[in-house]
Amino acid sequence: MEQTHIFLTILGMLLVTYLPRVTPILVLSSKSLPPVVVAWLRYVPVAVLAAMLLPSLIVQERGVHFGLDNLFFWAAFPTLFVAWKTRSFFGAVLVGMGIVVAARYLLGG
Repeated sequence: MEQTHIFLTILGMLLVTYLPRVTPILVLSSKSLPPVVVAWLRYVPVAVLAAMLLPSLIVQERGVHFGLDNLFFWAAFPTLFVAWKTRSFFGAVLVGMGIVVAARYLLGG
């Protein structure tokens, strides 16, 4: 492949990923958003994280699995509780990892 073609491809990919991110910043930086919109935007990261995480917790072998042997699904409940109560990402990660390690050690898995 020609170097110019590769460079133009990388430049095009840069524009396609960069423009949608910077455009709202440029357009909205001089404007004040209504409090309802600001409150709604606070939930976007949590919603995106949940949408990415949930399938990995419940989908096993191409199907939804809520069985007792789905360790990650069951470890998610106390982890979410700790995250909710403490609002600590690091604490939630430690609790989740600790539960999985303890369960694997105790259950021999």
